[in-house]
Amino acid sequence: MQPKIKSKVRCTDREVGEITRVIVDPLSKEISHIVVRTGGGERLIATDQNVSACTEEGIELSFPSAALSRFEPFRREEYVQVKEVEIPHLERHLDVIPGEALVPIPDLEKNIARRTFLQRFTNVIGLVLSLPLLYPAFKYIIHPMYRPLDNTWIKMGRAEQFRELDVPRLVKFPKTVKEGFLEREYEKSHWAMKASPEMLEKIYQDRETEFKDQDGKVIWENNKESDIVVFSGKCPHLGCAFRWRKHKRFGQSFVCPCHLSVFDPAGILMDGPSPRPLDILPVKLSGKGDIEIIDAEFKAGKEERIRIV
Repeated sequence: MQPKIKSKVRCTDREVGEITRVIVDPLSKEISHIVVRTGGGERLIATDQNVSACTEEGIELSFPSAALSRFEPFRREEYVQVKEVEIPHLERHLDVIPGEALVPIPDLEKNIARRTFLQRFTNVIGLVLSLPLLYPAFKYIIHPMYRPLDNTWIKMGRAEQFRELDVPRLVKFPKTVKEGFLEREYEKSHWAMKASPEMLEKIYQDRETEFKDQDGKVIWENNKESDIVVFSGKCPHLGCAFRWRKHKRFGQSFVCPCHLSVFDPAGILMDGPSPRPLDILPVKLSGKGDIEIIDAEFKAGKEERIRIV
């Protein structure tokens, strides 16, 4: 039998509480830990070492109640619900309430800041050692960093493509970039939506969204007069591509599959590690019905919106 939610938990000397959650090993697809609610809070207990019996009546632990304090407190922020993670054939192994079954978040995902720091530190050391040899090339490479921001309006699509209100669509379009003396064309994509008045109110909240150049001068203002809204195709957390999909908890939402940030149709953050809402791009409609944007990009991982392109 498997441990079940609400099952009574008994130590060798007395009953101590009940099971509130179970932890699933994503590799073995078996329950690896139980979370027990006791008078002192919630404790995380490994099943393979500490459960002596599992019956319809409840769980029996192999130690006295006084030993509960040696188990670490349960930290909810270190886990994600099973129903939000795709684990093949998990249903064949589990017989518990999906919303109360959790999977540990991988250590690499929990330590992104540390991993990024070590990676950058290694890169800096390599750069310092090779700088005397690479100085001419380095000078040529960093020159484009000091170019003015590109405020060119480019055609993204046609307004007539969007008939249904408040339903985002992924729009792909070609973009030409000049790098030094060379030009190359590549495909980009952003999310565009024809927004209802209610959705525009939620997005702009009675104020225009300003876009500035590198000198702080306002070059464009989005407002509620235009019903076309364009979100950058990059998640503000770490720049990953996100999707429009039905989320079991929040309904139709923008979901980043890399680190589980979730945004509502207005781009507002509802769950996950993203430090800010989705980035809105400058957008206007031409007289011919074309959707035109300034293809701006913003620095990932920051609460404030800092334009970098």
